[in-house]
Amino acid sequence: MNMQALMQQAQRMQKDIQKKQEEIQKGEYTGTSELVEVTIYGSKKVKSVKLKNMTSFDAEDIEILEDMIKLAMNDAISKVDKETEAKLGAYGKQLGGLF
Repeated sequence: MNMQALMQQAQRMQKDIQKKQEEIQKGEYTGTSELVEVTIYGSKKVKSVKLKNMTSFDAEDIEILEDMIKLAMNDAISKVDKETEAKLGAYGKQLGGLF
């Protein structure tokens, strides 16, 4: 393969990577726990937090609620990371693990 063909292939790959990164950024990912649902954008910014099945709420439950929110946030962020790996992981392998 000559240098010009290699450069063209690299440019195509770069455009493809940028397109997939934009797709991920525009996506929305929802993480859930028993009492909380959190939706984030692909940029890992929180879009919404919804409390589920909260008929009564006592101050004593704040610690449990905080843990539930954390679990839901981590679940949503994990989904963004998995989507990133699914869409860009092949490029990382081709480029020596850059992704």
